[in-house]
Amino acid sequence: MAAKIKKGDLVEVIAGRTSDEKKLAERNKRREEQGLAPLKPGDKGKQGRVLEVLRDKQRVLVEGVNIRTHHVRQGQDQQGQATGGIEYREAPIHISNVALVDPKEKKPTRVGFREEQVERGGRMKTVRVRYAKRSGEDI
Repeated sequence: MAAKIKKGDLVEVIAGRTSDEKKLAERNKRREEQGLAPLKPGDKGKQGRVLEVLRDKQRVLVEGVNIRTHHVRQGQDQQGQATGGIEYREAPIHISNVALVDPKEKKPTRVGFREEQVERGGRMKTVRVRYAKRSGEDI
């Protein structure tokens, strides 16, 4: 699975809490009836570029997804100016919760591999190429 997703790929979050307003309102209405606090919207359906792949932990860092606040202690930088405050950072998301996006249709797709013969330096080499199962386009 991890071999399919690489740095710079466009992915979509396919699992997790939804960000669809209609579904969110319906769910929070039920929670209100039960006396529970409303839930915040999630990242499901969002698309972004992969910033980093953490293979050993099976996680990916996706741009604009799973944003967390980080409180930085006030200090001084090289110019003597005070730093610190609240920063917003992307946190890793499990690789099974994202899918590659088809470049043609801009929707999540499964990925296949095919071997092609390519000439490099006068020699024929076999290269594995990723392609989108939805449209057949190379990724």
